[in-house]
Amino acid sequence: MNTFEKGLCNYLGEENLKKIQKLKVGIAGAGGLGSNCAFNLVRSGFKKLKIVDFDVVEPSNLNRQFYFLDQLNTSKVNALRSNLLRINPDLEIEALNIKLEKENIEQVFEECDIVVEAFDKAAYKALIAESFFSSGKLVVCASGLAGWGKSDDIVVKKIHEKFYMVGDFVSEVNEDLPPISPRVNIAAAKQANIVLSYALGMGCS
Repeated sequence: MNTFEKGLCNYLGEENLKKIQKLKVGIAGAGGLGSNCAFNLVRSGFKKLKIVDFDVVEPSNLNRQFYFLDQLNTSKVNALRSNLLRINPDLEIEALNIKLEKENIEQVFEECDIVVEAFDKAAYKALIAESFFSSGKLVVCASGLAGWGKSDDIVVKKIHEKFYMVGDFVSEVNEDLPPISPRVNIAAAKQANIVLSYALGMGCS
């Protein structure tokens, strides 16, 4: 147990930390939702992560995503892996720089206990839902987190015992409602909170 984990044990206890660390979390997308959900999961004790994205860090990402200026033009999954290891250097992170499609998505996340949907586009959000709705894995999706204000509108909806949605389910990103850090982070934190609650056997809502 390293220094970070010893500190976390003061809050969670060793048994709870063991429950958390035995689970593997797949994160589909390393943008605003995925990168921020990931750092919340790591700070909560999760150790096994599989992060999948094919994009690179761009200037427009820096307002809300867990990246820094010196990481521009580097792959998001590698940059995120580097940032997360600064929190806990003993993480077991698979960083896959690939595009998820119908043909590969089930195989990519086959060994994961939990799948977090963190895509920008509705078609890929639907792909996660269709692929894992009845898989037996915990699945946490998001929809509606653009703009600012009305933070209490971002809620958790339980679809079934292992499938949850986070968001206001209305505010899609457009010119009038850009993706801004506070609401994106609220949604990402709620996704992480669902995963943590599940890991501790406390229910997810």
